Amino acid sequence: MGRTELLAVGLIAALTACGPSAVKEKEKAPVRLPLLGEPAIVSVEVNGQYVPDTVYPKIPGFTFTDQEGDTITAKTFDNKVYVADFFFTTCPTICPVMKSQLLRVYEAFAKDDRVLILSHSIDPEHDSVAVLKDYAERLQVSADKWHFVTGEKDSIYSIAEHYMVSADEDPTAPGGYIHSGAFVLIDAQKHIRGYYDGTKPEDVDQLIRDIPVLLDEQGGR
Repeated sequence: MGRTELLAVGLIAALTACGPSAVKEKEKAPVRLPLLGEPAIVSVEVNGQYVPDTVYPKIPGFTFTDQEGDTITAKTFDNKVYVADFFFTTCPTICPVMKSQLLRVYEAFAKDDRVLILSHSIDPEHDSVAVLKDYAERLQVSADKWHFVTGEKDSIYSIAEHYMVSADEDPTAPGGYIHSGAFVLIDAQKHIRGYYDGTKPEDVDQLIRDIPVLLDEQGGR
């Protein structure tokens, strides 16, 4: 067999390796969202030996009160995928846009009890349980699916730091508060898996596509 024939055979073999079956195998590879946050290296025991392991931050325990007056804790979200954000009901800037976009997420997963939404008010002095209940009713959403919560101001601002977003008082800002416009995607193990600009429909489109990725990862129904 001459050099030309050998090259032809090699080319056919390469094309076969990269053909439909190879592409199909590649398509079967599971898609995973990244784990976000600054990881820590810890020692874990494996077969009697300590080996290094990378541990990503998790959302810590919390206790708030939702629009129904119910106590909402981190356990409320055990084995759930959820979307968190920060807002206040009298916000004159981005909050109305954010809530209209988050309503799209609510509607997309309204019948899936594995997906919840958690909106933290950063103005607990005004946003009482009654105010949050009225706000939720005007959006026509279920408290079992979408929790609007209030609590101690320090606790709310502290938990925002764990979500790695901003939330604080600012007398110079419209409405007297500043906060992130991000929607934060949290997995069933309380890890941060994505940030999405809640004022941009294209970002929210991506969020709606990413939620099923996490559901598949945790072995959904």
